[in-house]
This record gives sequence, C-alpha cells and structure tokens, in this order.
Amino acid sequence: MTQSTIAEAPPPDPAPLPYDEIGGTPAVRALVERFYDLMEQDLRFAELRAIHAPDLAPMRESLTGFLTAWLGGPRDWFTQKPGACIMSAHRQIGFGDVETRQWTQAMAQALIDIGVEEALAEKMNAAFARMGRAMQGD
Repeated sequence: MTQSTIAEAPPPDPAPLPYDEIGGTPAVRALVERFYDLMEQDLRFAELRAIHAPDLAPMRESLTGFLTAWLGGPRDWFTQKPGACIMSAHRQIGFGDVETRQWTQAMAQALIDIGVEEALAEKMNAAFARMGRAMQGD
C-alpha cells in the first residue's frame, strides 16, 4: 500500500450521537412528557411524584433541555444554567433508594412507550441507573 492510497481513504463516519438516534429534540420531549405523565398517573411512582413540586411544567422543560444536551444535542441547558448540577439538586430533595428505583422504572417504561429502539434504550437505561445512584442522598 502506498502512502497516497492511505491519504485518499475517507475518514470513517463518526458514530451517531444518541441525540440523533433517538430522533432529536422532539423525541426527547416525548420521552420527558411520557416520563412525567407516568409519574403523575401511575401509583407505582407515587413516592417519586411526592418529592416533586405540584406543578411539573418547569421540570418537564428543564429535563427536556438537560437530556437534549446529555444525549449530544444542543447544550442550551448547560449554557443557561452555568454550574448547575442535576445530581446535587436531586440529593437535596431526598432522592433515595425508592425514588431511584421508581425513576429508573418510569424512564424505562417511557422509553418503551415512545418506541425507542431496543439497543439504544438498553444503553440509556444503564446510564439512567448510574445517574439514579448518583442522585441519591447520603
């Protein structure tokens, strides 16, 4: 192989971002809406609902922005909230074992309900499990 042959080879395509795989901001918004709908309507998530404010509209908007950035989309949430830490905020509201379990279960159900591809859902659920543990208080 000559050096010119190597130089002419196109670079490999980068792996798609989870943000793109899920379907961008509209799909992230659908995930968040379904997650909070489950939290409000399904008694399996009552303890999780109880630690949130009565009005979930601000949380719906914030989580949409956070997950959009976290999945590799526009980073507006981080730009608008410099220094904000979603883990610390949840630790302060009493996020424990029960809430962690309910949070991960509701997220997993929301991923299924909006039709996220199984392999991506598995990756996201694994990351949500780690995130849930990090949000727990002492």
